[in-house]
Amino acid sequence: MPGYAHSQEHLLAELQRIALLLHGEVLRCRRAAPQGGEAGHGLYITEEQVDALLAETEAMEMEDGAAERHPFCAELSALEAHIAQRKAESRTAGTHLRLERLREVYQLTPFDIDALLIGLAPDIALPYETLYAYLQDDLTKKRPSVALVLRLLCPSPAAQLRARQRFLPGGPLLTSDLLHLVADPAQPQSSLLNHALVVDERVVHYLLGANELDVRLTPYAHQIVPQVRLADVRLADEVAQRLARLLPAPGAESTPCLCYFQGPYGVGKQMTAEALCTALGQELVVMDTEQALHAGPATFATTVRLALREARLRPAALYWEGVDALLTDEQRPALATLLRALEAHPGLIFLAGTTPWEPADALHRTRFVSLEFPLPTAAERLHLWQAALQGEVTGGPDVDVPALANRFRLSGGQIRDAVATARHRTRWRDPNATRVGMADLTAACRLQSNRRLATLAQKITPHYLWEDLILPAERLQQLRELCHAMTYRTRVYDDWGFDRTLSLGKGLNALFAGPSGTGKTMAAEVLAGELGLDLYKIDLSTVVSKYIGETEKNLARIFTEATTSNAILFFDEADALFGKRSEVKDAHDRYANIEIGYLLQRMEEYDGVVILATNLRKNLDDAFVRRMYSIIEFPFPTAPDRRRIWARTWPSVVPCSPEVDWDVMAQRFETAGGNIRNIALAAAFLAASDGGVVTMAHLFHATRREYQKLGRVITEAEFAG
Repeated sequence: MPGYAHSQEHLLAELQRIALLLHGEVLRCRRAAPQGGEAGHGLYITEEQVDALLAETEAMEMEDGAAERHPFCAELSALEAHIAQRKAESRTAGTHLRLERLREVYQLTPFDIDALLIGLAPDIALPYETLYAYLQDDLTKKRPSVALVLRLLCPSPAAQLRARQRFLPGGPLLTSDLLHLVADPAQPQSSLLNHALVVDERVVHYLLGANELDVRLTPYAHQIVPQVRLADVRLADEVAQRLARLLPAPGAESTPCLCYFQGPYGVGKQMTAEALCTALGQELVVMDTEQALHAGPATFATTVRLALREARLRPAALYWEGVDALLTDEQRPALATLLRALEAHPGLIFLAGTTPWEPADALHRTRFVSLEFPLPTAAERLHLWQAALQGEVTGGPDVDVPALANRFRLSGGQIRDAVATARHRTRWRDPNATRVGMADLTAACRLQSNRRLATLAQKITPHYLWEDLILPAERLQQLRELCHAMTYRTRVYDDWGFDRTLSLGKGLNALFAGPSGTGKTMAAEVLAGELGLDLYKIDLSTVVSKYIGETEKNLARIFTEATTSNAILFFDEADALFGKRSEVKDAHDRYANIEIGYLLQRMEEYDGVVILATNLRKNLDDAFVRRMYSIIEFPFPTAPDRRRIWARTWPSVVPCSPEVDWDVMAQRFETAGGNIRNIALAAAFLAASDGGVVTMAHLFHATRREYQKLGRVITEAEFAG
């Protein structure tokens, strides 16, 4: 005898069996109906019906052995044997029967399966609704009640009492969301027996052969049919060996396992999960944890249950992306809800986040594995860039791939995204372009930076070039050396082995010291422009907090975001935050010193560039000075330097009177570069409203206003003719 060709054929055969049960129950109801009564009216109770109900309650003392024989007992037995034989043939042929999978996965009893089929019947054919209304003597009851199911499936009242336990909250049909018990809206407090059975919509679709995700999961999930192999994933040998141990031996079942993959975006966490699923022959369902949390605690708990059911139905592994959202104190209940549910899941579960994490309490029913996925090294980034720049649109002749690999600490996913973005930019300008340039690649790399840093600091777009810096030659050389240290860090740390001898302090921490307006911010812009990195100026008012512990939290957020943003951090007027540590005289002093110590730790851990700018170097703690890679003094400009600043500041197209003399302005007024720029702009506005030509009078007037702003003493000799 051949097996079933597909699940639907098996399902229809099982429904034939249910139809026989219903037929027998209809015959019984007809025999039990009072003479002349009309079954199905459900509008009033006759005297004959009362007598019949009394007889039925008295008969409840009957034991199992005295149960009435079903009218189609022989036909049912023959059909059950026929179905069992064809199911066995289907298993031998490797045909997947979905109803059988439900039975195996949720360890359903024959009673559970039949109850599910009775509830499913109206979703297959509408005539079942009329049959159920007839059997329940109520035209409004088109779904089978618990009482009807017990009547159909149990041979005696004693058996009904035992089977009733399957509809309690702990039963597999309800806890697994296979079906729901729905109370009559007109009688919300009615007995359990009066509740209607409704098979869950996703389970209906599943049994009928559909493969789409549950519609309640689609806002937070998407499915993947993995094609990646473990050999395609760039992993350290030790990590690859550990992952291979998660795979069961040939012919063995997979054991429950909860894996936490930690690392930034694009380092291969999801690709590794896909590769494991490929080896297991499973799909992967990716869940957006943060989106699910935003829906509220109740919806989140439901989403977790539905996701686990989806994983069992397919079968598939679950990949919970963005688990960091659960690791805050506020979301601790949601995390507990998730872990309780996952611990009972028999399959493979992946949690993915960016921060280190281990469950606070040991998991007893499942194995826990934690793996860190670090950012690729410079050599690995070079390989990733070279691979990404192959294809239809390749890198142009100006593309410096080693410089990109060294300058931007991007993950593999970010590199692929950056190349795709650069190609789009290039094709926008020229649809027929076959080469992407360095400028587009650099801009695309900046777009991969984490935008959330902009909420913590002010992003500065570099405008200045080396020639705009008016500094002594020695200071300019120091700045270039700082730039070279960042440019050639790969050669020193990776190729020459310094990375193995240094555990911390691999970043570049520089101190810019000098009076206000002497070019510290301009120098930071020049470095950012030269290195092609974003520059973020830290607003101290958003960092320092009077509340204990808040300053450290703000600093942690800044450095965490900066790590993924490949950014230069510029702390202006740093002495306000990083001043000398004081003697501990009270609790405030103690916590202030803790803040400074925490900052020292984060600066040493940060691999990027940190620039501290201060007007008063002597106010800085010696511990900070020792940790600086470079200390650059920005002196107050001399008269020749001021003359160069005046000439550089003034655009050539501005109409100036022949009497304007930059030498006079440089010699007579001892002002820093920042003040000179303020004076030049103010004089331009004065000239625009007064004849359109800049004169010495406009410059003198603007200088006077700048002196007043600075609180400096004004002498008439300085402003005389």
